[in-house]
Amino acid sequence: MNYETIKLTVDQGIVLVELNRPQKMNAINRPMWDEIRLAFQHISEAREARVAVLSGTGPHFCAGIDIAMLSGTVGGHDETCPGRLREKLRRSVLELQDVVNSIERCTKPVLAALHGVCYGAAIDIATACDMRYASEDARISVKEIDLGLTADVGVLQRLPRVIGEGMARELAYTAREVPGREAKEIGLVNRCFPSREQLLEGVMEMARTMAAKSPLALRGCKEMFAYTRDHSVADALNYVATWNAAMLISDDLKEAMAAFKEKRSPVYRD
Repeated sequence: MNYETIKLTVDQGIVLVELNRPQKMNAINRPMWDEIRLAFQHISEAREARVAVLSGTGPHFCAGIDIAMLSGTVGGHDETCPGRLREKLRRSVLELQDVVNSIERCTKPVLAALHGVCYGAAIDIATACDMRYASEDARISVKEIDLGLTADVGVLQRLPRVIGEGMARELAYTAREVPGREAKEIGLVNRCFPSREQLLEGVMEMARTMAAKSPLALRGCKEMFAYTRDHSVADALNYVATWNAAMLISDDLKEAMAAFKEKRSPVYRD
């Protein structure tokens, strides 16, 4: 597919998804929202895609939602009926939520590489990823409250599960910037790297490690983590038993066992 606002690069099962409006600090306009969803739908379905890495071109990851788009969403309706106007606004919010959800719905692991400014909707997107990594120059902020807004596309729902409710409330109530090192300390990111170059190198190395694993097992792990988050332990155990009853006996299992016996690295099909 041809994209206007993002770049996709595929190499050995790893799809690098780059937000690509560097002249606007990768602020997310309407076309970018649409293309993010299309990209992750494609990654989810593409056999050759095993792991995705989400990054941004230029000096910043993402400055959040494009202000021009935000103004249009809030005040760009010609509806005179207050009820219908608010219904349209609600549908607009649900539509943006679905874009962020598409990252979480993606059947492949998604790693976020955060550098420079990471504001507002950028954190909604990052918390929908499986893992997050940052460079020391990262400046992370749940920025919406500074615009008089309650963040509404996922960060308030996902961030407490990542860093705990107390710290999540602090960031949401104050919009203070969290540098890369502190992001590692509070568990917002898994690792912090000295520079953007080392960040991308480290994240791609992690992605290569994952891409070498059983694709079927990777997808199963992601499915289980997502299901377990919203269900009881008993329900989740029952679900994984059902999953493995269907998926356990596979070519991937045969290859893993053969590779172990032959003392070699396994090679899995897409």
